Amino acid sequence: MKKNKIQNITIGIIAVTIIVLIASYNYSADQTKQKGLKFGNELTQVQQDVAELQTKFYSEKTKWDEGDITKEELLKYYDEHIQKFKEIISRYDRLTPPELFQSSVDLFKISAETQLKSDVEFISWITTGDESAKIRSDTQIQEAYEYENLGLMEFQSAKMGIKNYDEPEKFSAPDNMIKQKVIQISENMKERCDTEFKNELGEFNSNQIEIEWFNCFNEAEKWKKDHLP
Repeated sequence: MKKNKIQNITIGIIAVTIIVLIASYNYSADQTKQKGLKFGNELTQVQQDVAELQTKFYSEKTKWDEGDITKEELLKYYDEHIQKFKEIISRYDRLTPPELFQSSVDLFKISAETQLKSDVEFISWITTGDESAKIRSDTQIQEAYEYENLGLMEFQSAKMGIKNYDEPEKFSAPDNMIKQKVIQISENMKERCDTEFKNELGEFNSNQIEIEWFNCFNEAEKWKKDHLP
């Protein structure tokens, strides 16, 4: 129930994003206006495809819960889901946003990537029954929502800059908020490493577990470096 609630909130944010995008371009120059409209329509479609894919993802789980499909059929669909999701995410890189909108596109992409990681953990939970995978999935879907909400804020900021497009020096897309969010999420990842691999005394029960913690910690650091603007 909690998972579906968070997922519905996420899709709601996507819907708001789509509405904003459709009415976002009021450039004075026709060529610039056409470029903006093309970008807006393409980004809207990507966001809409993400929303539809996620709706289907959870509806298939409901079908399984109700006995309409087998677990094998559900997992087969989830394999296809992962491939489709990766293809949709790749479309963010093919967009050609006006410069001021690049940071918002980056955030929408990170949101989708985080959502995909959540889905992978959710599938792991379905497959193995490992509750820790469910917890990671819930955490990551909340992070995806936060990224998407931040992306919408960036988009609105860029739109304000567009109003002064003839004097672009008056506006610069804010990076500090993105940096803070990336650092925060990286720290959250490190905390999860500690929770998963350290015992109650903050120590490791074996050398192998310490190696796994070290790899987990390094992955969080690498993620931060890859996503800092």
